[in-house]
Amino acid sequence: MTDFLAELTWRGMVHDKMPNVEAQLKKEMTSAYIGFDPTADSLHIGNLVQIMSLVHLQRCGHKPFALVGGATGMVGDPSGKSAERNLLDEATIKHNIHGVTAQLKKFLAFDGVNGAEVVNNQDWFKGFEFLDFIREVGKHISINYMLAKDSVKSRLDTGMSFTEFCYQLVQGYDFYWLWKNKNIKLQLGGSDQWGNIVTGTELIRRKGQGEAFAITTPLITKADGTKFGKSEGGNIWLDPKKTSPYKFYQYWINSSDEDVVTYIKIFSLKSREEIETLIHQHQENQHLRLLQTSLAEEITARVHSESDLEMAKKASQILFGKSTQEDLSTLEEEWLLQVLEGVPKVKISRNVYESLSSVTELLTEATEGLIFASKGEARRLIQGGGVSINKQKIHTPDAPVDFLLLNNKYILAQKGKKNYYLVIVEG
Repeated sequence: MTDFLAELTWRGMVHDKMPNVEAQLKKEMTSAYIGFDPTADSLHIGNLVQIMSLVHLQRCGHKPFALVGGATGMVGDPSGKSAERNLLDEATIKHNIHGVTAQLKKFLAFDGVNGAEVVNNQDWFKGFEFLDFIREVGKHISINYMLAKDSVKSRLDTGMSFTEFCYQLVQGYDFYWLWKNKNIKLQLGGSDQWGNIVTGTELIRRKGQGEAFAITTPLITKADGTKFGKSEGGNIWLDPKKTSPYKFYQYWINSSDEDVVTYIKIFSLKSREEIETLIHQHQENQHLRLLQTSLAEEITARVHSESDLEMAKKASQILFGKSTQEDLSTLEEEWLLQVLEGVPKVKISRNVYESLSSVTELLTEATEGLIFASKGEARRLIQGGGVSINKQKIHTPDAPVDFLLLNNKYILAQKGKKNYYLVIVEG
């Protein structure tokens, strides 16, 4: 078996680890788990770090478990939170679990000796009475121990409910139950989960007289100080309905040269030799953006599909490379709108469109001044070669409006190199 801890270490994916975990991993196939709280019906790329931990675990011959928190989701993890979280209702949590479970199953192999399993802690908490819980679990963990956790200490000034204060006991019992019933000896998670995880190992030691282990991954930070996994529109989700494959692909393509060296080690399944060769080639020719392209292609295909990747590449080439009206016309409406998601849009009726006498009229009065405020401005830029319609240069201001409508209803106007506008012909 490949050494799992060594694999994580060279990839920069180890923040903390408990003593003797390396010996345990070398001794036998070890079952390990990571918890995913169903706060939404989709995971986002911030969760990919933990998913990749499970992927590498399985590739190294160990058995991965993904825990979806039907019970912990009812409580809310206070780790890293400066204020009380809103509680979700049971129906929402069930809906979210369905979406998250389907996504997790795309990354792991579920057959074979070390086939992955998905478990839900609602299964062992649903019949657990409150008085039984505080007797069987609370008895073993002191208040002083709980107060010492960073997730609690950071909130002492602003306040924390009893619900969130108890979260570490609930997660700790998860580890105990899985250790006792599934022979899971290792919990993985982000560095902010260290306090919750070691509460579990402590409960196993005190209540079960057993030994369990923990490894946490570091928090990914971006070189420019902004938060990893966020864009102007919010989270980068794994669900194509929330973040289009095109936008997903572009997030990785636009990674900085500093950040992409970190990202490719964490998110790629390429070998160390392959990655180190790519990094060397990238540093020799950074303008080629070899690392960004390699990572974007690999991770888009894995999260979405090969066909989505090909469309994302094609769409990127249309907007940012040399392309023709013919290339643009091959994009299906769904992809065209994905690519032009943030582009200013204006609607005109088909009757108005068919009555237009010139391209200048289209770009001014018909589009309500969105593209050009005056005919004089439009004429000057057209004559200077700065205007394209559907990726074709317009050479004369009085050119007729006889363009091919994309998907029979759209016109893409380009002003200068970077300013795009979508005209929607209705009716």
